[in-house]
Amino acid sequence: MLRRLVATLLALLLLTGLSLSALPDVSQWCTASAYFMMAGIEEGPRMEPTKKATSKSTLKARARTKKPDGEGEVLANLAGLPTQDRRIGERLHAIVRATAPELVPRLWYGMPAYGRNGKIVCFFQSAQRFKTRYATFGFMHEANLDDGAMWPTAYALKEITEAEEERIAALVKQAVR
Repeated sequence: MLRRLVATLLALLLLTGLSLSALPDVSQWCTASAYFMMAGIEEGPRMEPTKKATSKSTLKARARTKKPDGEGEVLANLAGLPTQDRRIGERLHAIVRATAPELVPRLWYGMPAYGRNGKIVCFFQSAQRFKTRYATFGFMHEANLDDGAMWPTAYALKEITEAEEERIAALVKQAVR
């Protein structure tokens, strides 16, 4: 009921052009027709969409804009973690980069991840972020870990010893083959 009331009020504000200085610009989030739909009103007044003129120079400037440095973002993210998670994350990062240099590091939902061709292959979840007793090293469907009809796609990590390093390196090699 409250959601419907809020949606109706926001739709009316948007359509009438009224603004409250305390409210952000809601037109960024949703169209008026979407507000009507949330409010349960079948159809509101027709509004013509506005077209924004984009010059060629603006498009060229956007094309020249560099993407953020994934490696730097991942390392900065790891540096901000608690000691135990940071140790595990930095070690994982070194193992993945050494084992599969073709994987590109980047942040994925705020977590360090490694991918190729724009698809995530593996990722690291800190214990602190998910409030668990262990960190997680996981793989997405892009990883070639298939082993019969069932196989693990994530591994709990409390620490990384030499044995875990070897196993992680083998998993990463298999994932990118």
